[in-house]
Amino acid sequence: MAFANLCLALFFISLGLWSSQVASSRPIHYDATSMRARHEQWIAHHEKVYNNLNEKEMRSKIFKENVERIETFNAGEDKGYKLGVNKFADLTNEEFRVLHLGYKRSSHPKVMSSSKPNTHFRYANVTDIPPTMDWRKKGAVTPIKDQKDCGCCWAFSAVAAMESLHQLKTGKLNPLSEQELVDCDVEGEDVGCSGGLLDTAFKFIMKNKGLTTEANYPYEGADGVCNKKKSAVSAAKITGYEDVPANNEKALLQAVANQPVSVAIDGSSFDFQFYSSGVFSGSCSTWLNHAVTAVGYGATSDGTKYWIIKNSWGSKWGENGYIHMKRDIDDREGLCGLAMEASYPTA
Repeated sequence: MAFANLCLALFFISLGLWSSQVASSRPIHYDATSMRARHEQWIAHHEKVYNNLNEKEMRSKIFKENVERIETFNAGEDKGYKLGVNKFADLTNEEFRVLHLGYKRSSHPKVMSSSKPNTHFRYANVTDIPPTMDWRKKGAVTPIKDQKDCGCCWAFSAVAAMESLHQLKTGKLNPLSEQELVDCDVEGEDVGCSGGLLDTAFKFIMKNKGLTTEANYPYEGADGVCNKKKSAVSAAKITGYEDVPANNEKALLQAVANQPVSVAIDGSSFDFQFYSSGVFSGSCSTWLNHAVTAVGYGATSDGTKYWIIKNSWGSKWGENGYIHMKRDIDDREGLCGLAMEASYPTA
């Protein structure tokens, strides 16, 4: 009898656990009235302005769908990271991709390869690699910036790597001008808010004999006409750039241990759009469409390895503008392709 009672008790415990799991995996739905009130709060917080009531109503529906999906994810099985209702919450994923990405991966591999200066990788023989690295703590990373509704992530990534290199070389951390690249680097594959590449950005900086400061040539968040007078006032220079060996996270680690590195990723997924905290390990492709900057690496208390990635979507996205992305995954390309096309400027 005691054994039968034990079995019955275990059955009900299992049933309860199963029921809670099923309940937590069910999609969350909110009534329209409460969600409108929540949307109004979000509008005030992010200082959003809509053109008319029809647009506001459309955005309210998109907001509701995104919030429900975000909170369903957070209520489900723990994936090691969380999503948040951020400033992109009234955009569809398709709209988000158009407005906030911008790495223009070439569809012509021969063109891409011809832009490479050489195959040298100066960190190939580096073996003394610290277990953790955070260039922010060493004063080599400028504050988070915001590309706004302009697909020029390529410029922000290249500039961030150059800012860090300049600090490591001179001890001075000066915010440099992304707008100079957007306006003036337009004779090749880079086309301002319509996208660009990292290596061609570095090539322009070399040809231009440096970049000016952000203070001298402020960011506008839109394509403009090159101000050659401002562009001629160089505040930092590079002598070249090098590519990290492709599909090699070990090589990327060797590079990031020595300086922040520009990397290209797939940043188009819903989970990436609404990433809030934790070590991101969500599903994504290797179709590169966004450029960011690897400014360090580390591991959690349970041993999960990650990259510290600086983004250019403002400090209200992710972890104060940063994302931790899982490191040393099984795929050679790295998570979201981050080991495929990484490069760094040289002094």
